Amino acid sequence: MSAAVTLKKGEGRLLKAGGMWIYDNEIASVTGDFENGDIVTVHDFDGYPMGRGFLNQNSKIAVRMMTRNASQEIDREFIHMRVKNAWDYRKKTTDTDSCRLIFGEADFLPGIVIDKFTDVLVVESLALGIDRMKLMILEEVKKVLETDGIVIRGIYERSDAKVREQEGMQRFKGFIGPEFDTSVQIEENGIRYAVDVCNGQKTGFFLDQKYNRNAVRKLCKDARVLDCFTHTGSFALNAAAAGAASVLGADASETGIAQAQLNARLNGLEDRVQFVCRDVFELLPELEQQKQRFDVVILDPPAFTKSRNSVKNAVRGYREINLRAMKLVEDGGFLATCSCSHFMTQELFAQTIQQAARSVHRRLRQVEFRTQAPDHPVLWAAQESYYLKFYIFQVCEER
Repeated sequence: MSAAVTLKKGEGRLLKAGGMWIYDNEIASVTGDFENGDIVTVHDFDGYPMGRGFLNQNSKIAVRMMTRNASQEIDREFIHMRVKNAWDYRKKTTDTDSCRLIFGEADFLPGIVIDKFTDVLVVESLALGIDRMKLMILEEVKKVLETDGIVIRGIYERSDAKVREQEGMQRFKGFIGPEFDTSVQIEENGIRYAVDVCNGQKTGFFLDQKYNRNAVRKLCKDARVLDCFTHTGSFALNAAAAGAASVLGADASETGIAQAQLNARLNGLEDRVQFVCRDVFELLPELEQQKQRFDVVILDPPAFTKSRNSVKNAVRGYREINLRAMKLVEDGGFLATCSCSHFMTQELFAQTIQQAARSVHRRLRQVEFRTQAPDHPVLWAAQESYYLKFYIFQVCEER
């Protein structure tokens, strides 16, 4: 029998609401023999069975739940079922040529992310218990894909995030199985990209903005477009492909800009898109001083906060870039702006944008609100699965 975790009376509120985590301060006792990473059975304070998950006393997230069935064996058959369900969901909701195939808690496999870039998998494992199951999960992914005629030629691991240290694990980056060329070419919205799964940010490419990139296209025909925090040029290239008159993409990463320029050449768009390696916080005031104006400005910054403790600083950052961007938008032009931090709630993000608009005497007309692509599903009650907020506004001067 597995070890048992018993909750304190009145605790486990997130779990009971449908969440996947139990924090260390919610636990009354752990009984039985176990090692960190082992599967345990979870009971409420009165002995009522809550399900099973893996325990790690090195982490503030002490238990990550795998099932609500306390008698369920967490074996290969169970993993196969979880993987098949995840793949079946994506076949119905998104373009699966390149997609996030496993999204951790939202696919009921907590702590692991697997991205599919055509015939290559990139895995990120962030929790000790799921790390032990990683190879089995990948084997089942390959089996499930093979039933649809998809043969995976290589797997690369990007478990190099600092959060692994909080789980008592070392960071790791490297091949799982045979080596292959880590520059993988994909196509999204008709745009070709060379994805560097070894050195790119996260798993190499941000798949979560797939349909948001497509959404800005209708605004960009014959437009002057500014794409801030362009990373590898994805929004900029969508704007150019949609017929923009000119596109300026900016990012502080030399590696990102080099990749963006390569992607422009891949699509024959290098004559319409210019990329500059600049700090956006410095660039925007300069463009304002030069009296440059744009028909469309896109803000796709990295997460300004990764904890509740730094939310106030993040608000200042989001307010600054949004008010600077609004000053650069022509009267009646458009601003696409987003936040990818789940600590920056939709309400707080909207409030911050509104404050920025008031500061520069602009009025905003909301065109649409969007979130992450459906291959990054939002599991209600698992707050960490909802992180991307994406607005498109028309920016009007006060008269």
